[in-house]
Amino acid sequence: MKMHNTEGNRRRIAVVGSSGAGKSTLARKLGQQLELPVLSLDRYYWQPGWQRPPRQQWRCDQAAMLDAHPSWIADGNYWSTLDLRLHRADTVIVVDLPRRVCLARALRRLLQHRGRAIQAPGCPERWSWGFFSYIWSFPTRHRPRLLAALNEHADHTRIIMLRTRADVRQFLSGHG
Repeated sequence: MKMHNTEGNRRRIAVVGSSGAGKSTLARKLGQQLELPVLSLDRYYWQPGWQRPPRQQWRCDQAAMLDAHPSWIADGNYWSTLDLRLHRADTVIVVDLPRRVCLARALRRLLQHRGRAIQAPGCPERWSWGFFSYIWSFPTRHRPRLLAALNEHADHTRIIMLRTRADVRQFLSGHG
């Protein structure tokens, strides 16, 4: 599967999907294969102690970050800024694995890294009902919203849906 780009060698790839789906892992591996910078949005969004930045500041910071790089892979959802990434991306990869897989991965990450900051500096992994509730409700509450947003950009954006772990492996093997 070949990636296309719209302006010379510029590639802008947004990776979206449920928490626990493997967006960051996919983005990291794809970034290595394509030699593109990976903008892991969690690292830029979360402030120490899991503090959120003001919404408008986050929008401005993210727009500046995306525009500062001619090519990138950005992983993360962040609904309040999804439009910024979709507008700039030439490709969107949706990691749409079953909720049981996403829940199991999130729980495994919590157990392996509890108390260690792996998502963002100063933000140690911890249990959160809200986080696991978000994963549980993603297919029914958030996926429709994501698909509607993608539909608005379908005329200028290539959309790749990865629904199984085998799809992810096959996709990555096509870029090695």
